[in-house]
Amino acid sequence: MALPSEPVTLTPEQLNELNDHLSHMRHEINNQLSLIVAALELIRFKPDLRDRMLATMGQQPPKIMAEVTKFSGEFERIFGIKRGGAGSAKGFI
Repeated sequence: MALPSEPVTLTPEQLNELNDHLSHMRHEINNQLSLIVAALELIRFKPDLRDRMLATMGQQPPKIMAEVTKFSGEFERIFGIKRGGAGSAKGFI
């Protein structure tokens, strides 16, 4: 990923857009983590739901990673960051 070699100045619009994207990402990740916590609580009080809740918990990490990847793409778009060749770490800021 080609990062700027000099300090970067954000315009108020860029800062606002970045903040909006960060807020959305935090909200979505919090939703997924809340589902995991709720599933654990259900397993504690209703062990017969264990298999279903384990499946629900297993679905959450890919959704969290998708949100981080989405944010990373938006971050790169806002700041004009271009990814490197085949060796770049896809999905990571």
